[in-house]
Amino acid sequence: MNSTWFRRFTTAGNGPRLVCFPHAGGSATAYRPLARALPADFDVLSVQYPGRQDRYCEAPFTALAPLVEAVAEELTHVLAEDSGRPYALFGHSMGALVAFETARLLARGKLPGPQRLFLSGRSAPDVRISARYDLYDDADVLAEVRRLGGTDQTMLDNPDVMEMVLPALRADYRAIGTYSWRGGEPLAAPMTVLVGNRDPMVTVQQAQAWREHTSGDVALKVFPGDHFYLFDHLGQVAAAVTEGLLTAASAS
Repeated sequence: MNSTWFRRFTTAGNGPRLVCFPHAGGSATAYRPLARALPADFDVLSVQYPGRQDRYCEAPFTALAPLVEAVAEELTHVLAEDSGRPYALFGHSMGALVAFETARLLARGKLPGPQRLFLSGRSAPDVRISARYDLYDDADVLAEVRRLGGTDQTMLDNPDVMEMVLPALRADYRAIGTYSWRGGEPLAAPMTVLVGNRDPMVTVQQAQAWREHTSGDVALKVFPGDHFYLFDHLGQVAAAVTEGLLTAASAS
């Protein structure tokens, strides 16, 4: 695989492939712990959006649609190299939305679609959100990051670090804020929806609304914790992903 868009943090196995999409401001390394907690025969790829880490010099996307188009195009090349391998998509927060829209775009192509979607920490796309993230200035973005947690809070007080991180955060919040659901046919792929029971960004009821966006089965997994519950329950999250992906693979 030769692509600037994907990172592997474990040896590529011969089993199912899982493609992971980071949260707003996040990078591919956010999924290193999950990749290492999953079965060794899984092939786990983490998406590296432009504007962060080794892609820092590239301009980050400020709208979701072109980001999805770029990811889908790159992913199509990767999948075509091994078209018989089952794969699934995992996205957390903004990443759940990018994963979902990527799956919709892939469904229009010639390659098989994902066997399952794992959508974490995000309401369904048609759930109305009152926050105008696209109007947030830097202070608003940082306040939201502090509210959601999941980041080393001392990092937010380091001007040098913030100078590196803010451009991507600012762009991602604009992309989320300008996204609008335009309707469409439900996906055929089943879903596993994961959410923390104290997530200030999405309620369990809002997470359940994903059921309207697939004709397949939907498994809802509720964990104790806030928006970044998955870092505190890595083993249980890995077990849910393993169960869902192996179930999907055996059903195909």
